[in-house]
This record gives sequence, C-alpha cells and structure tokens, in this order.
Amino acid sequence: MFLKAIPGLQKFLLWKTKHLSQQQFILILSAIIGFAAGFGAVIIKNITHFIQDLLEGNLIANYHHAFYFIFPIIGLALTVFIIKKVLRKPVGHGIPSTLYAISKRKGLMRSFQMYGSILTAPLTVGFGGSVGLEGPTVATGASLGSNISRLFRMNQSARTLLIGCAAAGAMSSIFKAPIAAIIFAIEVFSLDLTLVSMLPLLTASVSAILTSYFFFGSDTILPFELMDDFTISEVPFYMILGCICALGSMYFTIIYFKIHTIFGKIDNKFVRLLLAGSGLGIIIYFIPPLYGEGYGVINNLLAENYIQALGTNFLNDFLDNIWVVILLLAGLVVFKIVATSLTFAAGGVGGIFAPVLFMGSALGHCFALVVNHLGITDKPISTSSFTMVGMAGLMAGVLHAPLTAIFLIAELTGGYELFVPLMITALISYMITNTVQPHSVYTLELAQRGELLTHDKDQTVLTLLNINQIIEKNFIPLNVNMNLGDVIHEGVIKSSRNIFPVIDKDENFMGIILLDDIRPIMFKQHLYSEIMVSDIMQRAPDIIDVQNDSMKTIMNKFQHSAAWNLPVVKDDKYVGFISKSKMLTAYRQKLIEVTV
Repeated sequence: MFLKAIPGLQKFLLWKTKHLSQQQFILILSAIIGFAAGFGAVIIKNITHFIQDLLEGNLIANYHHAFYFIFPIIGLALTVFIIKKVLRKPVGHGIPSTLYAISKRKGLMRSFQMYGSILTAPLTVGFGGSVGLEGPTVATGASLGSNISRLFRMNQSARTLLIGCAAAGAMSSIFKAPIAAIIFAIEVFSLDLTLVSMLPLLTASVSAILTSYFFFGSDTILPFELMDDFTISEVPFYMILGCICALGSMYFTIIYFKIHTIFGKIDNKFVRLLLAGSGLGIIIYFIPPLYGEGYGVINNLLAENYIQALGTNFLNDFLDNIWVVILLLAGLVVFKIVATSLTFAAGGVGGIFAPVLFMGSALGHCFALVVNHLGITDKPISTSSFTMVGMAGLMAGVLHAPLTAIFLIAELTGGYELFVPLMITALISYMITNTVQPHSVYTLELAQRGELLTHDKDQTVLTLLNINQIIEKNFIPLNVNMNLGDVIHEGVIKSSRNIFPVIDKDENFMGIILLDDIRPIMFKQHLYSEIMVSDIMQRAPDIIDVQNDSMKTIMNKFQHSAAWNLPVVKDDKYVGFISKSKMLTAYRQKLIEVTV
C-alpha cells in the first residue's frame, strides 16, 4: 500500500491535530499537490516531446513519409505491453477514470495510477497516437492527491477536494491559465464546492503554475496574441458558429462511443490492437496533421500557415486555392475524432481535451474562410478570432464546460477582447448539445450506470454514502426447513427485532417472516411441529443488491415499497438489512460533512 509505513508519521499526525485546523492542513496539502501535479505535467510533456523530436527530427523528416503509418502502431504496441506486463492493471482514460474513483470508490485511487499514465501516455502520443496529454496529467495528479490524502487520514470530502486541487494544478501547469484551471475542476468534476473550498483550489493552481514557469519559463502551448477587435456586426456569425459547434460536439460524442462500442465487442486485445492500430496508421498516413496532439497545427492555423498546418498530402500543389484549404480543414474536423477513437480502441492512453481543441480550431477557421470567400460581409471577419472561439464552442459542447471554455481561451489570448463572442458561441453550443446529449463524453458512461456525482447536492450526498456502513446484521436468520417451534425458540426468544430473514441451507435469501405474522399462533404449542417456515414466510417488499444497487436506487426502493427495512443480498446470499431511519441519519451526517 502507498506509503503504508513512514517513520514518524503517527507523531506528525498527532502534532497536526494539536496545532493545525483541518482547513489549514488542507491548504498546505493543496500547495504540495499543486506542485506535484505541475511537476507531473512537466515530466509527461518532456518525455513526449523527447520521443516526438527523436522520431520526427531524425526519422520521419529525413527518411520516408511511411513512418507516419508505422510509428503509431509501434507506440500503441509498447503501451499495451507495459499495461499488460509491467503494470498488470488497466490505466484508464484520465478524467473518466478519476470521475469513476470519485463516484464509485469514494475518491480512493490506486497507487500505480500515480505513475501509470507517465509510463504509457508519452508512448501513445509521442509515437503519433491522436490523443492529448491533459487527461493523463490530471489522472496522475489526482492519484497523487488521493494517495496523499489517504496517507494523512483525510475524510472523503477532503479527499475529493484534494483530487479537484490536483486537476486544477495539472490544467494550470499545462495551459498557464490558473483561473480556467479552477473553473475546470469545478465544472468537469461536477462537485458542489463551497466558497471555503475555493481557497485550496486557488492555492493548488498558483503552486502548479509557478512550477510550470520554473521549468518552462513563459512558453505556452498556444502562444497567441489577439490582434483583431470584436465588432457588433460579427455577432450573427458567432451565433451561427455556436450552432455549428453544437453539431460538431454531437458528432464527436456519437463517433467516439460508436467506435468504442464496435471495438469493445472484440475480446482479443491483440486483434483489437492490430485492427484499430492499422486503421489509425492509414488515417495518419493520408492525413499527417492528425499525428500526435495537434497543437502545432492549431498554432499554424492561427498564423494562417496552411502548408505547415495541413502537412504533406496529395493536394499540396493546390493549396493556393482557398476552397481546397477549406476542404482539407473540413477533413481534419471529420477524421480527428475517428483517429482519437481508434487510438483508444487499440489500447492507447490519453485524453480528449487536445482533440477537442484541435477540432474546434479547424472548425472555427474553416467557417471564417467560408464566410470571407463567399463575400457575405463588407469587411472580412478575423480567421484567428474565429479559430479561438471555435475551440471554446466545441469545448463547451463536448465537455459540457462552457465556463472553462470561455476563461481558458480568454486567458490564452492574453486579454478579454473576445469575451463577448466566447460567451455567445459557448452558450449556444452548450445549450443545444445539452438538450440533445445531457451528459458529456467524460460522464456519459457513468451516468448510464447511475454512478455519477452531479451538482445536485442530494444526488452527491447519496453517492458519497457507503452502503456497507449502514447495513445492520443483528437479525436472526431462519432456515426455510424450520418449523414454528424452531422459529419461537431460535428466533423470537433470542431476537430483539420484529423481522426475520429466511434462508436456505446455502444461505440464499428466500423471504421474510414478520413477528405480526406469527403472533396469533405463537402460543399454540400444538401447532409448533405442524406449521413450517415456508408456510408463513412472505416475499420481501424489495431486495437490495449490495453489488449493483447505488444509494439512489436504494432510496427509490424504500420510496416505492413504503418499507422501513429492506433485506440486503450479495450474490443472492443474505447479508443483513438496511433501515430507512439509519439511512436518513447517515444522509444527514454526510450532508453536514459535505457542506462544512
């Protein structure tokens, strides 16, 4: 177990209890976690860039274009090998795996997740996998936050907050956008945070960005300075772009899950790697800009350097024709999510944040070029501005994070001149997408299983409750083959409860007997040997499956059955009972804990 035995830890915990309040200690930990998340981002980025520089600088550029086909397959094969032979545990896809840990594992993340993404994500992306590094970086920081909080015996709400701090730190370090990073942690992780909880997020974000400045200086992923002013005449076009981004967002989600479902039916991992990896290699061979994260393509689009942005392809000689450029940009929008999904299907490790920005930039730029070359406006609209706003529009739709989208692009552009168009496009994109697809790519699968934390505090508290802590086991089970005399002597006399579970010889749950059922006959001794348990037992109003039922499902079962006690089973075997009163008491206690 992670740091199970550290000399002096117990003494430190005692000292901390006496001299530091919970809030003070969380602030200290948030600064540490912010630094750790920032340092994790530095490691992942540097390893990836080292691999890319080695391959592209000395092999692809100097030898043959065919390496665009070979390298992604090699990288994916290495990734799958490390997961299977070295880690021997599934790494997961960054943010969704972190959301799963919060929703289903009470914020507990396994220690190998602190380094799992560091070993696998750079291989996937460095060799050309068409995914991003933000998700793995967040997962690395979140695992650090989870395990550090577990080390210092923090409660569940504090642990969840520190995971949010790690996410904010990772995003702050990557983009040098500390405000957007805080909003990202709140929006994407959908946590009901109080104003007091904002201080640790702020501390972690600042700590992480200072770490980034220390290692990378002032360099940013998207070094762009806004040159064109926003004019009111452009509002209709930003509104149209919002609608187009909504369509792009829905397309992104549909294709992502469609490919995931298709390859999920293939049980053999080698076959999956071969098919998906080959498909990815073919796409990248014909569309080289899909190689890797794609931030270079975004920067070249912002500079309107189409030769560098679109790479070497069979239409290179026609790039002086703007409609050819528009066609190629549309191709990037269509095929980027296909390449991303194939990367995941083959076993690659990465995130979707960079692909979303990539598609959004191509979509916004393509839209601006179409408007300008159709001669709709007297004055051409700014292609760079629409490129940036396109990123925000798609981010708002796909990730269901409009505020993150607005503030991230605003911070990246170094000012707030684009704030109004960002708000218009992000809002429209989010509203349309949310109407059709209520959950983001990150949360859809969890939501379908009923395991998602939301901004609804009731749902959040119910999810945070631990079912095992509210199961009561002081009920005396009765065997189905017992007679009434056995029930009286083995059950009624010895029990303080008025309900008895009935089981068979294998402890499978069969039904219940209520004290009210036997009260009229319990003193008629001549019936003791004649009446069997099977004659007087009844079906339970409902049954709770400890493995499959969420706390929300359990609450619904109480509501629909009008029962005060429901039996709990595991693999059909009797475990105990849950009472409505104990569940409501636990709910009130957890509500206080979460709100404070």
